[in-house]
Amino acid sequence: MHVRTMAEVVAAGETPEVLFWVGCAGSFDQRAQRITKAFATILDKVGVNYAILGTEEMCTGDPARRAGNEFLFQMMAYQNIQTLNNYGIKKIVTTCPHCFNIFKNEYPELGGNYEVIHHTTFLQGLIDNGKIRLSESGSFKGKKITYHDSCYLGRANDIYEAPRKVLEALDVELVEMKRCRKNGFCCGAGGAQMFKEEEPGRTRVNFDRAAEAIETGSTIIAAGCPFCNTMLTDGVKGAEKEGDVSVLDVAELVAASMS
Repeated sequence: MHVRTMAEVVAAGETPEVLFWVGCAGSFDQRAQRITKAFATILDKVGVNYAILGTEEMCTGDPARRAGNEFLFQMMAYQNIQTLNNYGIKKIVTTCPHCFNIFKNEYPELGGNYEVIHHTTFLQGLIDNGKIRLSESGSFKGKKITYHDSCYLGRANDIYEAPRKVLEALDVELVEMKRCRKNGFCCGAGGAQMFKEEEPGRTRVNFDRAAEAIETGSTIIAAGCPFCNTMLTDGVKGAEKEGDVSVLDVAELVAASMS
């Protein structure tokens, strides 16, 4: 795949409709790279004029701030804001709720004001506008799927409907977990927990959450966050159910269902 960078687009005298913020997980984590490719494939197919920052993209600083390193966060944030403002970026779409949340709610006080959209909301818009055409004989048609609410998407930003509407468009049987929406349960990675050693306890948070998803009888756990994807995949492996249950991002489900 060749995805154009902002530097290439500007050099050609063009302005992209949207900047796709790939994020650290989507850039470097092998599993999350598949989510990035799926979303980029959708954008290419429907003809969205987009670009990425490429090597100019730094971490948003979210894990640093959550872990208490405010100095490092502000250093990263100011560098990102300078890059984004230099390019005149107005609209950002990202596949990571952590990036989405920090851009939307925490960058403005540092001078970074952008329209920020999570990819599930963006996909819902493309489906509603008829730009995404889904195959009549979709590979997930009628399959039992449960959706895990990412903390930074759901409880932090009240985005509950968009990912579910996208899944419903795929004609799947959506089965909710007991703890969902406002009562959703963390995957265990938020607040920089992804990057630190676990504390002593009875069980791992992701094992508990994966067990709740498996209990629904779903063959697919849908997520909208690369961290949630990793934690739930590990939870499914811990339950020795990887042969029966797959963990997939909403973008991967849509990309595989397009006609």
